[in-house]
Amino acid sequence: MTTHDTPPATRVPRPPGVDSLLDSIAADLAPMFAGVFGPETVRAHVGDAFDRISDQARIQTYLPILTGRIARDQLVRLAAEQENIRVTTTPEVLFVCVHNQGRSQMAAALLHHHAQGRVHVRSAGSAPADSVNPAVVEVMAELDIDISQNLPKKLLTEDVAASDVVITMGCGDACPIFPGKRYEDWALADPSGQGADAVRAIRDEIDQRVRALLSELVPDAASA
Repeated sequence: MTTHDTPPATRVPRPPGVDSLLDSIAADLAPMFAGVFGPETVRAHVGDAFDRISDQARIQTYLPILTGRIARDQLVRLAAEQENIRVTTTPEVLFVCVHNQGRSQMAAALLHHHAQGRVHVRSAGSAPADSVNPAVVEVMAELDIDISQNLPKKLLTEDVAASDVVITMGCGDACPIFPGKRYEDWALADPSGQGADAVRAIRDEIDQRVRALLSELVPDAASA
């Protein structure tokens, strides 16, 4: 199997300490591409990714996360194009709604259930509630999915930076925009204040959307 050790050219001198950080990012990525690309190639693409985004001041804090993501995606594409090799990565999906107590909780739980470990899932909200909607807990339990111990979480910019797909839930929540990510908004009714019958219908619509998303992200995933 061929390895490619011709690095992209470095564009500008990097600040002190950055090369050590890039070495660490490359070391984390290298095992994923063992036998496909040599460590030098992985390191070179990490450096190239950093150089391409480092001048975007608004994302300086998240440069390590973004650098690793961009380099990984670039190497995955290169493996497919030059070696006809599919390098498997685990997609990262983030569901967002304002209070993280209903729609995003159901979506995350359903995707986690159907994906069976093939997708890493998280959910969050810009103004998280104190607890998950009891009607949501009830209708999810009907599917033998227990979210009674889940707690709403605060949406952090690093959650968005670490995700491949970001889905808001028809609630107008705004997410930071990072290059190279897939953003969607699912227009869904709000389960807040609704009885079990209404929430059940929302759950079923989310389930259909989640299954369709899973079939795109992991075509060979077996749905539960």
